[in-house]
Amino acid sequence: MLTFYPEIKPHQRHMIPVDPPHELYVDESGNPDGIPVVFIHGGPGAGCGKYDRRFFDPDLYRIILFDQRGAGRSKPHASLDGNTTEHLVADLETIRIALGIEQWVVFGGSWGATLGLVYAEEHPQKVLGLILRGVFLARQRDIDWFYQDGASRVFPDYWADFLHPVPEVERGELIEAYYRLLTGDNELQKMGAAKAWSLWEGRCATLRPNPDVVDSFSDPYKALALARIEAHFFRNKAFLEENQLLNNAYRLQGIPGTIVHGRYDMICPLEGACELQRAWPDAELNIIRDAGHASREAGIVDALIRATDAMARQLRPGDDKSFA
Repeated sequence: MLTFYPEIKPHQRHMIPVDPPHELYVDESGNPDGIPVVFIHGGPGAGCGKYDRRFFDPDLYRIILFDQRGAGRSKPHASLDGNTTEHLVADLETIRIALGIEQWVVFGGSWGATLGLVYAEEHPQKVLGLILRGVFLARQRDIDWFYQDGASRVFPDYWADFLHPVPEVERGELIEAYYRLLTGDNELQKMGAAKAWSLWEGRCATLRPNPDVVDSFSDPYKALALARIEAHFFRNKAFLEENQLLNNAYRLQGIPGTIVHGRYDMICPLEGACELQRAWPDAELNIIRDAGHASREAGIVDALIRATDAMARQLRPGDDKSFA
């Protein structure tokens, strides 16, 4: 079973201004002459982590990581102003042009898969290939499954903690109730709600309990951005038309792709990945039998690294790691 490539550090870091007041943190690692690949993180609002550049052979890929608006090291932190799906798609184009990249591989998981699909459907000529994990189609039923009724029946103990910050009379519209808490003036309520929201996601992300994943989601700085930005996006239906990703999947024709999805994904159920593959037959669907949603589960890591290695062979056959 394959595991992460060795840890590497970025050789270039950038702060790229977009619409005021936003500045995006971007870094580059790996081979400057390799196949460009952009890693799109989840959430929205999660930011990039230390493992994210390790899905790619650094001899083969020019690896670009960036924190989306309001997330991670981008500024201002947890900002909702001018923060929509169309803004994020435009940001990807801004980054691509600023770095002098003609085409790139798009790699994204969860919300990163959503954003990667929107970007590829709007700019298919710029996409060499797509590698997606834990597909989230952002339909109303997909949002309701995790934030109103669905996963709550699988994890009733964790759900009770998620409900706790919300007055009982407001629990019929949980995203709206959380949004009010997360954008209110009471800082204690805001941080309590952010932690409860983020912890619910972290606890449900893996098939087997993983304290490292839960601890990552519990970090107050990450939790505030994740909860605020997710609530903002999901109360607005991710700023997408209902079923937009499947309706526009015909635009992906000819783009090679791999979809990796855990059999027991309780955040983004497997049916979404199956529906996407039917709408986009150029993609190969790999169902991981012993995994949930998280990118760090062993079977998911193995499948994603096999996918990035195979994509490199497909895009540059016979080059044997030489891209200069």
